[in-house]
Amino acid sequence: MKKVLPLLCLAVLLTSSACSLEVRRPTGVNAQEGDTIRLAVIPKAIGFDFWEQVRVGAECAATKHPNVNVHWDGVTSEDDVSGQQSLLQDSLAQGVQGLVFAATDAKALAEVTKSARQQGTTVVNMDSGTTPQPPEVPVFATDNVAAAEQGTQLLADQLGGKGEVAFIEFLPGTSTNETRAEGFQRGLAKNPGLKLVARQSSNSDYNTALQVTQDILTANPNLNGIYAGNEPSVLGAAEAVRQAGKQGEIKIIGWDTSEGQIDSLEEGVITGLIAQNPFKMGFASVNSAIEEIRGEQQGSPETNTGSTVVTKENINTPEIQKLLNPSCADPPK
Repeated sequence: MKKVLPLLCLAVLLTSSACSLEVRRPTGVNAQEGDTIRLAVIPKAIGFDFWEQVRVGAECAATKHPNVNVHWDGVTSEDDVSGQQSLLQDSLAQGVQGLVFAATDAKALAEVTKSARQQGTTVVNMDSGTTPQPPEVPVFATDNVAAAEQGTQLLADQLGGKGEVAFIEFLPGTSTNETRAEGFQRGLAKNPGLKLVARQSSNSDYNTALQVTQDILTANPNLNGIYAGNEPSVLGAAEAVRQAGKQGEIKIIGWDTSEGQIDSLEEGVITGLIAQNPFKMGFASVNSAIEEIRGEQQGSPETNTGSTVVTKENINTPEIQKLLNPSCADPPK
């Protein structure tokens, strides 16, 4: 049965645009020209430089299309799986046409994607997808395996191909953590002179990363290198090495490029960073969602958003500076 507008509101609609009554189209129907699209964009967590750059990219993409509203929201900790589930479910209940999110837990968040697709809501993943990953739901992300292997090779090169190394992972069970671990293991296999002596999780928390690294240094006084899987893990590991007075002596390769990480790189505490392209990740994810909702998408989009190894030697090049300081007017490629 069709719903009929109240007569008073209908009269207002005929004479002005002051009526506040919102008539929602069912989700799953391509938005008509002129319709406003509402997207919920939900990262793993807010308060991190990486996700802030994703936000800038996502909001930039929205400005390239008419009548798009982006609602950005997130939990404050990447291990708050239930909190993220609640945010996503609330967004679906509010009738958004598109859901763009980075899954905090690959298996737990698969049900949210399933529910959204069943009610016809467009879903796009950024950075991290789900298990299973529906073939119609793209994941705009770094090729974590290839990038991690490249970073591990850099660590091997800095150590002359041999030495004791530790791995500080962040959230076991997430697709991002596991693929970065896979790339690290591939890198180790190609460099048999590297010996893995410790593997600990930071739970994506700086203080935890600091503590576990301190414990690793105590248990392994001959440690030569550390591979750290994300921003809090890298920063915590770097501080532990700094406090131990072993900066430069212990090589640290890690992920992401927050201000604190860049400072530590320039100081020589961190010896290499795997820079993703979070701006592009946010931009491409939102752009894809809009095009799908409006029926404008042609073919399968390129979902690999790329990565670059940043060292003290190349950090001031124009290419790296553009990646580290993205803008909507001149976005990184």
